[in-house]
Amino acid sequence: MILEMKVPSPGESITEVEIATWLVEDGDYVEKDQAIAEVDSDKATLELPAEASGIITLKAEEGDAVEVGAVVCLIDTSAEKPAGVDAPKAEAKVEAPKAEAPKAQAAETKTYATGTASPAAKKVLAEKGMDAASVSGTGKDGRVTKDDAVNAVPSMGTPTGGSRGTSRSKMSMLRRKVAERLVEVKNTTAMLTTFNEVDMSPIFALRSEYKETFKTKHGVGLGFMSFFTLAVVRALEMYPAVNSMMDGKEMLSYDFCDISIAVSGPKGLMVPVIRNAENLSFRGVESEVKRLALRARDGQITVDEMTGGTFTITNGGVFGSMLSTPIINPPQSGILGMHNIVERPVAIDGKVEIRPIMFVALSYDHRIIDGKESVGFLVAVKEALENPVELLMNNDVKKALEL
Repeated sequence: MILEMKVPSPGESITEVEIATWLVEDGDYVEKDQAIAEVDSDKATLELPAEASGIITLKAEEGDAVEVGAVVCLIDTSAEKPAGVDAPKAEAKVEAPKAEAPKAQAAETKTYATGTASPAAKKVLAEKGMDAASVSGTGKDGRVTKDDAVNAVPSMGTPTGGSRGTSRSKMSMLRRKVAERLVEVKNTTAMLTTFNEVDMSPIFALRSEYKETFKTKHGVGLGFMSFFTLAVVRALEMYPAVNSMMDGKEMLSYDFCDISIAVSGPKGLMVPVIRNAENLSFRGVESEVKRLALRARDGQITVDEMTGGTFTITNGGVFGSMLSTPIINPPQSGILGMHNIVERPVAIDGKVEIRPIMFVALSYDHRIIDGKESVGFLVAVKEALENPVELLMNNDVKKALEL
């Protein structure tokens, strides 16, 4: 019996996936539920498990884009599992190179078409800033085709020695979708960014005193993300416009806080969501951040875990970023950027002191968020981070940390 394996739907809005990697070879024996391939969608990379045991025949190549529901492989379920040692594979026949027929040595003739680019080729060359005369055409009578234009490499100047190699690699479907969405945000939103700075001394003091006890009891570290997440939740409740989205001619506001956390995974940027963060404690946030980050790192994150979100937090500080203007995660209206913490001289009660300072940035859609609300939101985040015991812990540290 031959079983046709079709591409399952990774999510409601996904109609096409890309075969990223085959984990088995054509003709291998596979077990039921064994991972046979990794497929890229525009939101995540997912494993494709075998639906039955048998000999597999691949029907798609790595890099192929296939529609959801299309057949990607066949499994012969009637085939018996090979015993212990795999049967030796037939040796590949080595064909002697065929002698090329001598090419006609006719003298090259140039016509009016030689070096003329097709309309599609002209567009590609214009994007590269190249002249058709600099490209050798392979079309009829020396015409420059679209493929010639795509493969043409702009001049890099006169070489002066050393390596001049180049390489090409296909962008994953996830990376292409991220690029598309980022350009869309720049073109369709009125995005502005406001900045502030946070004195991290109070949080440093709390972590120094309680992080070991917290980790021993709860099994997760007391990091910065829980402080920032809860500070954002408080600020969103104070400024609900930041927790809103554009929906045609209407503004859609939410009474819950689903906080997206931007993390860097092996396949690129992923944004898993902490659901109903307003109901979570410090332990709850840290546990959820750890769980989602590990799933993203291991490529096990699901589309559902990255769907939705009403506000995003991104931490460029882990890579050493001092300051940036984070780009909105559509269709959301705001994103908070965290940065590295640097000891800086600041004025405290008329005296200069060295404090651990972090610059923070809020990018927002000015179409529905006014300057007063955006600045007020960021100030509210700053106030909560600089006075966490009172504003985030209700003056009871041990109860807040569940110690």
